[in-house]
Amino acid sequence: MKKTISTILTIGLSILPTACGNVGSSDKTIKVGVNPVPHAEILENVVKDVLAKDGWNLEVVVFEDYVLPNRSLEDGELDANYFQTLGYLNQQNEDLGYHLVAVAGVHIEPMGLYSESLQSIGDLQDGATIGVPNDPDNCERALDFLVQKGLLTSKGEYGTNDSYTTDSLSKDTAANPHGYTITALEAANLPLSLPDLDAAVINGNYALGAELPSNHPALSIEAFDEETTIRRTNFVVVKEQDKESEKTKALIQAIQSQEVQNYIDTTYRGAVVTSFIDPE
Repeated sequence: MKKTISTILTIGLSILPTACGNVGSSDKTIKVGVNPVPHAEILENVVKDVLAKDGWNLEVVVFEDYVLPNRSLEDGELDANYFQTLGYLNQQNEDLGYHLVAVAGVHIEPMGLYSESLQSIGDLQDGATIGVPNDPDNCERALDFLVQKGLLTSKGEYGTNDSYTTDSLSKDTAANPHGYTITALEAANLPLSLPDLDAAVINGNYALGAELPSNHPALSIEAFDEETTIRRTNFVVVKEQDKESEKTKALIQAIQSQEVQNYIDTTYRGAVVTSFIDPE
């Protein structure tokens, strides 16, 4: 019996240093949930190396949806996530009772005007066909973009009159003096339809998925004022209790670094732009 107890104690003591070592090692790991593009790419290709210089190990967990990253963070399975805007975060907190806070802005995925046949926005001729997303929210955003770029003088009655459609806008000489044919299509199909259009206003994520920034860089991209910058920015999010933690501070410093700025500028060519802003 004495020999058995002695053996157990010896085994137990031999395990302790290893167990303590594992705890110390895991404490230097930051586990972040993201969507694939561009979030996972930014973390894997840049942020991981920046963190490693200071002794941190970054573990990237990719989610295909917008629901599980917040649930996993709230449940303590992640240290942070990075995929969402403040509006979505606030709604999730309100609807589901989460205790999550934004701590650092990283990027915006602006809409862009893309074309396979034109080299500049000035090449767009009167009567040209311009594709826009057909869902109301993105369509209105695309029309605001065309107004912003001076291609339309206004969006007419779109968004205020249910009977006023993109076809109505195409015929509205006051709002559309250049006579552009505004063609509303499923947002995800706009890149595929681009050969049949003179140009199209395409969401950043769909432009990236179709590799448009590499093959046909945007003729112009959406500009943002202070209000829309905050509304469109994708933020790093953590649990409220971890807002000032060492891991959170290390992640913020790495993800808002010059290395990330350079990577986004050279890789995405306007389909993603940095927005290193404070959420407060």
